[in-house]
Amino acid sequence: MAEWVERVDEQDEVLAVVDRAEAIRRRWLHRVATIVCRDRAGRILVHRRPDNMSRFAGQFNWMLGGATEAGESYEEAAARELSEELGVRGQPRFVLKFRCAGVVSPYWMGLHEVVVEDQVRPDPSEVAWHAWLTERELADLVRHEAFIPDAREAYDRYWATAANSKRP
Repeated sequence: MAEWVERVDEQDEVLAVVDRAEAIRRRWLHRVATIVCRDRAGRILVHRRPDNMSRFAGQFNWMLGGATEAGESYEEAAARELSEELGVRGQPRFVLKFRCAGVVSPYWMGLHEVVVEDQVRPDPSEVAWHAWLTERELADLVRHEAFIPDAREAYDRYWATAANSKRP
């Protein structure tokens, strides 16, 4: 079944609606929305992908997310992914956007964050394990070889943005 996404250019302007598999195969830019989840104490949700995933099987990530569907904004996609992957409703707040070279294919990443106040119910087809880590614990884990490389790039950009905005 096709997953329709918007092929975009170097300025993130829409060129066409295409099948995501084709966008990846041809290395066309498209959009991905991600979410950093924090709890009330400020800890960050980290998860491991299931071993049977086609991409990044068994690897760690500190973001949830996925492709932005055709006609969907980054913010709408982030809220949808939060619900699908964690069973939580919320309005993730946009933090930054950047062109990610991507291990599999290049894409524009819209990174969001949200404070999760409800109990999470991770979808086992997306999340094999999860834990709430402190910023220090995450900083140690992010350099581990089992951490998704694209997520490591996002981590570095996120903290550079946080430092520039004087976020706590």
